[in-house]
Amino acid sequence: MNVSVGSLWAVLDRLDEKAIWLMSRYGMLSLRISLGVVFVWFGVLKVIGDSPVYDLVASTVYLVPPELFVPFLGFWEIAVGLGLLTGLALRLTLIFFLMQMAGTFLVLVVKPEVAFQGLNPLLLTTEGEFVVKNIVLISGALVVGSTIRRRERKDRRERDHK
Repeated sequence: MNVSVGSLWAVLDRLDEKAIWLMSRYGMLSLRISLGVVFVWFGVLKVIGDSPVYDLVASTVYLVPPELFVPFLGFWEIAVGLGLLTGLALRLTLIFFLMQMAGTFLVLVVKPEVAFQGLNPLLLTTEGEFVVKNIVLISGALVVGSTIRRRERKDRRERDHK
């Protein structure tokens, strides 16, 4: 079997095009759904009192009794997750998403001894890593939000053609 380098590159190029098509076709939906699943999952854990961050949340937002605040936050997260999963009221969902995410960074300010090893901002603890990784979730929400107008235009076109 004699395969030329050019034909091998052509095959790889076609595979690359198909992979990129699949990612562009399903990537945004996958991102929105995965963010929704994470929010529902984390929210349910707070509501049922089995969240590994229960004590962290309770000690960070210490002005409200934890038995009230943590389940409230859980229901908030479930609502955000359901909004992401369904795609309904996406603007409002993303506003609530970003509000919740901003709240998670309170740990870095209110409880720096919990977030940083020896209070060194370059040395994160497990809790600090849990908070800082939310930057990725925020970026995902921004990407999902960037599609709202595009979805509205598509919905309008589909409605107009019926």
